[in-house]
Amino acid sequence: MPECSVVQKSWSELTLEVLYSFVKLRTDVFFVEQRIDEEELDNRDQEPTTEHLWIADATGTAAYLRVLFDAEASHLDANLCLGRVVVRADRRGEGLAQVLLARVIEQHGHESMLLHSQEYIAPLYAKFGFGSFGGSYIEAGIPHISMYRAGH
Repeated sequence: MPECSVVQKSWSELTLEVLYSFVKLRTDVFFVEQRIDEEELDNRDQEPTTEHLWIADATGTAAYLRVLFDAEASHLDANLCLGRVVVRADRRGEGLAQVLLARVIEQHGHESMLLHSQEYIAPLYAKFGFGSFGGSYIEAGIPHISMYRAGH
C-alpha cells in the first residue's frame, strides 16, 4: 500500500472546500462515470456520528469513504456501515482504497461492519476480512453484493 496521509473528520469539522472536493469526486464517479441515477446526498453525511475519511492531493480528493453508525444493526451485529468508497480515475490502481480501508479496520476492527459492494470490487473487501452473504442484487443499476466483517 502506498504511503499517504489519511484525513478523518466529522461533519462539523469539514470546511466548505473539503466538502465540495469529496462531493465532486463522488458525483464525478457515481453520476457521470457510472451513470447512477439514485440519490447521492442522503442526509447521512451530516449525522454527528458519521466519519469521513479521505486522501487528498494537489487536484483535490483522490479517494474517499464514509463510516456510518446505526443504532440498530442492519445485519447480525453490524452497527457500522462503510459506504461511498470511491477513488478518482487518475489515481486508481495505486491502492488508495486499501489505505482507507486499513485505517477503518485499524480503528474499528473490534466492531462488526457491513457494506454493499459493487460485485467487481468485492475481492478488495475480502482482503480485509469481509465475506459476502445473500445473493447478488441490482442497486442503482449496478450488480452488488452485501458483505459482512465480524469484529475481532
